[in-house]
Amino acid sequence: MRKLFFGTMFLFVLATIFLMWYFEIMGFNLGYFVLFLLGVLFLVGVRDSIQKKHSILRNFPLVGHFRYLLEAISPEIQQYFIESNTDGRPFNRNTRALAYRRAKGVNDTHPFGTQTDIGEPDYMALRHSIYAVVPEERDPRVLIGGKDCKKPYSASIYNISAMSFGSLSANAVKALNKGAAKGGFYHNTGEGAISTYHRNGGDLVWQIGTAYFGCRDEQGNFDENLFQEKSNWEEVKMIEIKLSQGAKPGHGGVLPGIKNTAEIAAIRGVKQGETIISPPSHKAFQDENGLIDFVAKLRDLSGGKPVGFKMCIGRTEEFIAICEAMVRKQTFPDFITIDGAEGGTGAAPLEFSDSVGIPLEPALIFVRSTLEKYNLRDQIKVIASGKAISAFSIVKNIAIGADICNAARGFMFSLGCIQALRCNSNDCPAGVATQKRGLQNGLVVTDKAERVYNYHKNTVHAVVELLGASGHQHPSELTAKDLVRGDEMLALSNRYFPDSVISQVSN
Repeated sequence: MRKLFFGTMFLFVLATIFLMWYFEIMGFNLGYFVLFLLGVLFLVGVRDSIQKKHSILRNFPLVGHFRYLLEAISPEIQQYFIESNTDGRPFNRNTRALAYRRAKGVNDTHPFGTQTDIGEPDYMALRHSIYAVVPEERDPRVLIGGKDCKKPYSASIYNISAMSFGSLSANAVKALNKGAAKGGFYHNTGEGAISTYHRNGGDLVWQIGTAYFGCRDEQGNFDENLFQEKSNWEEVKMIEIKLSQGAKPGHGGVLPGIKNTAEIAAIRGVKQGETIISPPSHKAFQDENGLIDFVAKLRDLSGGKPVGFKMCIGRTEEFIAICEAMVRKQTFPDFITIDGAEGGTGAAPLEFSDSVGIPLEPALIFVRSTLEKYNLRDQIKVIASGKAISAFSIVKNIAIGADICNAARGFMFSLGCIQALRCNSNDCPAGVATQKRGLQNGLVVTDKAERVYNYHKNTVHAVVELLGASGHQHPSELTAKDLVRGDEMLALSNRYFPDSVISQVSN
């Protein structure tokens, strides 16, 4: 191919010179411009053929660059020209469009019937009632706070999940917080500490990760004094200890060095420009007993605010051991956030995203059953996190074990995220997941804060409508019996819900 390239370039030069002579355009700039352009392309081809890093460019000078160009825009090609309305990943076009429409406050109805294959075994739906009701409570709330909590918090059933400043841009964090303030729902800070952009009137859940950003000493250990000072800020309503997250359970958080600006480094207490990988586990405790003691310590230091922990279920025996420690010590977290393996993140090793952790549905069912076994379900609120974007996903999660839901990517869509899949590159075209000033300036805070508010309001409204369709007044009335799976009419028992339609008819 190298011989072909150089031969072709030689022929183009000869042809150009011939045309310049034949049409007597030697005195015009056009011919010289073409020769200059061919000269530049020739030099690029020479460089490609002698470099030793890329075999494609070495074997296919100049032409090989098209391969890298097409690879760079392949997500856009896939999204806009190849995928159907229902087969995109991680979110299909219909789901993204629903979030966009609700964020804009425009018509969110769907024409001509479902495009989902409802004959598939994994299809799940809500069992409606012919005695539908109109719920009296249009904005359902859930009170979080157990027997040792002095400052319980009334939470919305739908809130912003953990996304740190660093992973998201300053404008994105600010817009999320302003939207939360207007809508009366909470904003989880993520493990990257509380920034000034988080303090725009919205309620905060301060997430404490394994690196203790915002409350760490110079050696990276937990600093009680710093924690006590910040946890008593008025806007901090709850504290969440992050044990693991769904997208990379067993792996610490990752902040690429290209995103680690001077401002972010100062907030987190780290060095600018370095890629920051949080430890995979906590230094402040090493087992279930230490975890429960740490929960009690943070609750005391924060003045009695609700304290809980977030985890992706892996080894089920470890969660059982935590429950046994709660009972033994008679000390309980106020909430537990369960993240599914389908959870998202800005940066994670592919093996962790694809192959580690238990998905949200079976994890919620296990957690609910375990808490019931140890008589803890009434004392601890369960928060579900993982791809909860539509009203049905919220209803489903509550029915199988959660009290409320968190979402990250749904609220990112409300900010204008186009699922470009560049969160880890600092090149987010929507200005959501980047620290490049030029890109994030495209995200107008006042406009996007309103869209965050609209998205939450319209999604909660849709949840209330589904509740009414199922004959319930409040989400707390939902149970697994309100759901039906696609294979339930064919099997005598369902893998998740033993009280299937067929068994009810048989009995």
